[in-house]
Amino acid sequence: MGALCCRPQPVDFDGDVNLFHFVLLRCVGKGAFGKVRVVQHKQTRELYALKYINKAKCVKMKAVANIVQERRLLEEIDHPFVVNLRYAFQDDENCFFVLDLMLGGDLRFHLERLGSLPEETVRYYVAEISSALSFLHENRIIHRDLKPDNILLDERGHAHITDFNIAVHYSERRLLTGVAGSMAYMAPEILAKRGYTYTIDWWSLGVCAYELIFGRRPFRGKTNSDLTHSISKDPLRYPEDAESRCSRAGLQALKGLLDRDPARRLGCKPHGEGFQELRRHPWFRTIDWDTLDTKEQTAPFIPDSKKANFDASHELEELLLEDNPLKAKPRKANQDNLSVEMRQMEEQFTTYDFKKMQRRSYYPNNQHIISTVTATSSTGMGGVASRPVTPGDPHCESTAGMNGTIDHSIPRTTGEYNEMDSRGAPMSKVSMSEKDYS
Repeated sequence: MGALCCRPQPVDFDGDVNLFHFVLLRCVGKGAFGKVRVVQHKQTRELYALKYINKAKCVKMKAVANIVQERRLLEEIDHPFVVNLRYAFQDDENCFFVLDLMLGGDLRFHLERLGSLPEETVRYYVAEISSALSFLHENRIIHRDLKPDNILLDERGHAHITDFNIAVHYSERRLLTGVAGSMAYMAPEILAKRGYTYTIDWWSLGVCAYELIFGRRPFRGKTNSDLTHSISKDPLRYPEDAESRCSRAGLQALKGLLDRDPARRLGCKPHGEGFQELRRHPWFRTIDWDTLDTKEQTAPFIPDSKKANFDASHELEELLLEDNPLKAKPRKANQDNLSVEMRQMEEQFTTYDFKKMQRRSYYPNNQHIISTVTATSSTGMGGVASRPVTPGDPHCESTAGMNGTIDHSIPRTTGEYNEMDSRGAPMSKVSMSEKDYS
């Protein structure tokens, strides 16, 4: 009889989604003020990635506007090659994103393990990611932080874009000028501060493709100033053995994506014509575009399901070091004494349930998401990445844009992005001669 009090309370699946709806499984990522873990929905048995962000830390780091912006953007996105939002909710301590589960790891993880990837594999990833970028741009969304860390593989080897923390809506009538993203992948027009739109994502895709094929980035520098100069001025060069690692058509595609003139850059013609031009490029002749989005094709690389395709130390840290482990808790009834920032999250980080609600866009009614904040660097907490990080890099500054989005400045320290991996550890430096390729 005494054990009756310990029976779990029945879960109300007809009510708003909350943490009681999920079984908490292994922790697979850790960030500045949040974590990612695998969860299973108790009713449907579906597995997801749960990204949770501590609200107090979010307020302390002045990143409330970023979290709300990301939450709102994700609600309007649903694409086969995006890590899509399935549920969103909050409790008294955390904001929660429940996202598509990616068990294949991120491309940074595989790049560091393998050194480089075969051209055929990279071409397939570029095709899938270009499909996602085309969808985002059709919906007037720029990702602004495309890099291998933010491209996740599912268990079948298909590529997906994640981490929309600094993504924004754009308009051709008013160019964006905020310096945002990871510097090594920034397009020249961002660094020049002359205004930009969706064209910057295609440049970042070119940098990713080059790095995945050759194991190094096309533009490098030991300081931010050197890196800015390299991105803005240095000629595009390839390793001496480039022709043995990449076809002539592939080299031409890289050159097209890394054209400093956005009007000539591959993928950048307006009204969707840029994506059609990319599809017709000789490098993609082997891609069956008609069945690409249905994922009917077999990916050229399938992650090993018997291995952890992420940093397994997160699970150990959760077991040994976590002083406040995550668990489902009922909400407090009294919410009258909240700070302005906590009230903002309470009101604007609204519940979402993809099974009960239609996706919608909050744009252009985002003007009230204002923050004069220190905000964000971001590396892939939108799913199960190998080293996901939530916003809150103390080296980045930001100011609120007039349209309510957050514009981020270049990190003020000399973070040597070109020679560091996503954890800040030095990358192995490859000494090789280079040559121009026309």
